[in-house]
Amino acid sequence: MLCPHCASENNRVLETRMQKEGSIRRRRACNDCQERFTTLETVIRQMPYVAKKDGRREPFDIEKLRKSLRLACMKRPVSVKQIDDIVEKITRQVLSNNDKEIGTMTVGQAVMRALRELDDVAYVRFASVYRNFKDVNEFLKVLEQDKDVTL
Repeated sequence: MLCPHCASENNRVLETRMQKEGSIRRRRACNDCQERFTTLETVIRQMPYVAKKDGRREPFDIEKLRKSLRLACMKRPVSVKQIDDIVEKITRQVLSNNDKEIGTMTVGQAVMRALRELDDVAYVRFASVYRNFKDVNEFLKVLEQDKDVTL
């Protein structure tokens, strides 16, 4: 680790702490210039690919997930922290499977479960786009079915 003050590699670790999100925070001291600095170590995770309905594959995109949740929750009493918590939960689920590829249905259903628990209007907004309803009757039919399902 290079010292940000003098670029020396000669430093020592004074303190190590595990962070909530799984990273490691280290407080270091440079043996050459005596300055102190903090480093943060995180594991670089290999995100799986998402298999689209049309056969395309694209990397799982956390920001795309966050954006779709924000859109569904727009003008609803849902905080940024609640959205971030859902993003973190779904990302953990995706990574815990250790699959190289996941389907859009897997991600979509996880989002719908989370939104169903959080806010009914946000759930309906997301479901209407995700399920691509052809008409109002199809939409009402699915909502009626979902009402009976315990998530």
